[in-house]
Amino acid sequence: MNNFSLIKRIFFALILGIILGLACKQIEITFPIRVLSTFSSLFGNFLSFVIPFIIIAFIVPGIATLGKKSGKALIATTILAYISTIIAGTIAYFLGITFLPKLISEATLASNSSLNVDPYFIIDIPAILDIMSALVFAFIFGIGLSQVKNSSLLKGFEEFSLIVSMIISKIIIPLVPIYIGAIFSKLSLTGEIFTTIKSFGYVYLILFSLQIFYLIFQYSLAGFLNKKNTFKLLRNMLPAYLTAVGTQSSAATIPVTLNCVKENEVSEEVADLVVPLCATIHLAGDTITIVLTSIGVMLMKGQSPTFSTMMPFILMLGITMVAAPGVPGGGVMAALGLLEGMLGFGNLEKPIMIALHSAQDSFGTATNVTGDGALSLIIDYFIKKKDKWYIKYKKLLGNKVDPLSRTIKKDAYAAESWFLYSTGVSFFKFHWQRWLL
Repeated sequence: MNNFSLIKRIFFALILGIILGLACKQIEITFPIRVLSTFSSLFGNFLSFVIPFIIIAFIVPGIATLGKKSGKALIATTILAYISTIIAGTIAYFLGITFLPKLISEATLASNSSLNVDPYFIIDIPAILDIMSALVFAFIFGIGLSQVKNSSLLKGFEEFSLIVSMIISKIIIPLVPIYIGAIFSKLSLTGEIFTTIKSFGYVYLILFSLQIFYLIFQYSLAGFLNKKNTFKLLRNMLPAYLTAVGTQSSAATIPVTLNCVKENEVSEEVADLVVPLCATIHLAGDTITIVLTSIGVMLMKGQSPTFSTMMPFILMLGITMVAAPGVPGGGVMAALGLLEGMLGFGNLEKPIMIALHSAQDSFGTATNVTGDGALSLIIDYFIKKKDKWYIKYKKLLGNKVDPLSRTIKKDAYAAESWFLYSTGVSFFKFHWQRWLL
């Protein structure tokens, strides 16, 4: 079983858990389910204990490292990636809240069985920090360390990140299939499993449709700016999409993504910067998945995912997803803290979220990777446009300008300022009559 991919192990454990639960329900034996329930309780408490460490371990060095880097292109890429993630999450919310309440029945996660499936014992493992405290701590230290040169403390956080990554890859990820199997065995014993699976089907239908739509939206914008055919751009990115489906890793797909992006005539300087950076910080596909599935789970619980609840969650999710560790299921692992702290998800909801995310992880990663190509095109458009301005007006002052390398003299900035001023004046003179009418 260790030779299987994570999704295969989760699927196998899920099916086995359902079969075990149905069999125990038929013969009215609860002993195996209570044993698994005891395990899921212990593992869930351990997971809650580790979540603040995950937040600190990945957010602190992530923010600190980004802050140490310079360049307008990097800042622009980071802002654009965040905006793209927020737009994806917002669209997912409105689409989910429009359709899912009509398709998902309430309270399907509430037990309706008289059989005792409680754990034999419970061991509380209180977290050292609560979720919001960990987030605030991580942001403060990340921003602070970005201003410190050659920080030994940053090196300590990077080593701490490696330790937490080992805990995720060596302990949490291997036990997650058993955790999910235990939860689904309980759901099948109490009779809620088939309603739940039906609800999941509706969530996935909307999820996959939105992922495809969002890619078309991204490339429509990129194609409009660059005056290129949207679907031709998407066709050129198909190798990257399929590679991401197979590898489930944005990082592993970077070489293929770079070739595809350059096939779309993105300059090499822009591609080499944007693609590796966006492989880490641009996670629109994962955001769509987490927002839609969380809405589905909330509706199953009988809760109402209001805009005032979900919008702060989406805004924080856009930042937190930067910290997603590079392991299978890393996206949802980074989001567990927000799911618990902002949406109130507990030991029943979190494994369901992990299962829902893992089942589509390949396609979510493919959406992330393909979207990186669209962001590369957009960044390339604005840099090339700025370069034309410099080339057009550098002769005014007789300066040599190299905008791509960012070695721009003060006189070049003066030339750019003059150009923007003159352009604005001309535009006003041309349209003043229309504005006054």
